[in-house]
Amino acid sequence: MNDLFDLPFEEPEPEPEPVPPPPPSRHVWSVSELTAAIRDTLESRFAEIWLEGEISNCRLWNTGHLYFTLKDAGAQIKGVMFRSALRALRFKPEDGLHVVARGRVGVYDPKGEYQLVCEHMEPQGVGALQVAFDQLKKRLQSEGLFAVERKRPLPALPRKIGIVTSLDGAAIRDIIKVISRRHPNSHLVIRPARVQGEGAAADVARALQQIGRVPGVDVIIVGRGGGSIEDLWAFNEEVVARAISQSPVPVISAVGHETDVTIADFVADVRAPTPSAGAEIVVAGKDEFFARIDRLHGRLSNAERRRVERLRGQVHRLEGRPGLAGWPGRLALRGRHVSELTHQLGRAGRELVTRRLRRYHELRRTLDLFDLRRRLGVVRGRLSGVEAALRAGIVRAHHRADARFRGQAAHLESLSPLAVLGRGYAVCWDASRTRIIRDVDAVTEGDAVRVTLHRGELGCRVERKSE
Repeated sequence: MNDLFDLPFEEPEPEPEPVPPPPPSRHVWSVSELTAAIRDTLESRFAEIWLEGEISNCRLWNTGHLYFTLKDAGAQIKGVMFRSALRALRFKPEDGLHVVARGRVGVYDPKGEYQLVCEHMEPQGVGALQVAFDQLKKRLQSEGLFAVERKRPLPALPRKIGIVTSLDGAAIRDIIKVISRRHPNSHLVIRPARVQGEGAAADVARALQQIGRVPGVDVIIVGRGGGSIEDLWAFNEEVVARAISQSPVPVISAVGHETDVTIADFVADVRAPTPSAGAEIVVAGKDEFFARIDRLHGRLSNAERRRVERLRGQVHRLEGRPGLAGWPGRLALRGRHVSELTHQLGRAGRELVTRRLRRYHELRRTLDLFDLRRRLGVVRGRLSGVEAALRAGIVRAHHRADARFRGQAAHLESLSPLAVLGRGYAVCWDASRTRIIRDVDAVTEGDAVRVTLHRGELGCRVERKSE
């Protein structure tokens, strides 16, 4: 306490000077860093969104990816739909279509643009299947596949009836039942196919192509029983429509019920409301054909009857004329004369033919005598006989020469010194084999001599001599 009161009021203690704050540190971003940060923020914030808008600037690139712009009255955003997601769509996105898209927001770093990476899309207000149906119908109609001029008439009497449907459904039983009842002798060719589910459209198209190549098939019924639009969707696929249009024979589309309408119905030559109706349409051609034959037969009979009556009336009128009185008798005489002339002409013709034929045979025999081929055949036969005789003479001469050679060889063998040695004799030589030893005095005891035998030679030494 004494210290506070001891300080003077007039001279306060000086305050320390304030220390200035350190300057803030500055971080400089690169463009890539900032873009990456924005991408991370957007992708984490908008990982999955549903976005509604109108499609514009829609373009399908060669890579299979679809690029478009989704807009409304106040803004727009670019979008991309990759090929894998695009294949799952039932319809084809196009400009002006109002859709709801599901996807995520992403950033395209090279351009610094954010865009919608679309994974799914569906039309707003209308189902995707209906949009796909309308789009395919419009495109095929513009190509003329629905034109009436392309519709081919059904054959009156089909040799074979091709059927493309599932073996598990009721449609195949109905078709066979109707055709068997109305046309028992018909020949059916059935190609089973999947008519519902994944891959059904490709199977139906492949079945149409295969059954169209069967020889004798004049008409094809393709169809199935009723179901929902998803069940019948295989018959709304483009591949089935193309297969029907390229079929070499007329095709009857019999899909579902009366109220079901598919793209196959428009492309087919004839549309049947049900599979049973399709079978009735095929056999109806046979009934119409027979009915037409009956009608033509009746018309032809009536026409011939009227013609005969008209000619008979003309004959009666002609018989009544004075200038033609007695013409039946004159006609009979003329007929008899014609018969006689015909008989004479036939006999003269046969005699002429007989003479010509006899002359032909004579000339043929004369020509055969001078035929070069025949002469060459005779010469060839003679040459063959001479050649055989020559070969036989050569063989006999060969046998004689061989026998003579063998005899001379045996005689020469008997005179050979080696033959004497073969009977057990031996020849004694001196050591150098230059002199034959015929006398015991020509050697002394201890000399080396060589003895030649029939087979081989011996080296010997004289040990003892005797007379």
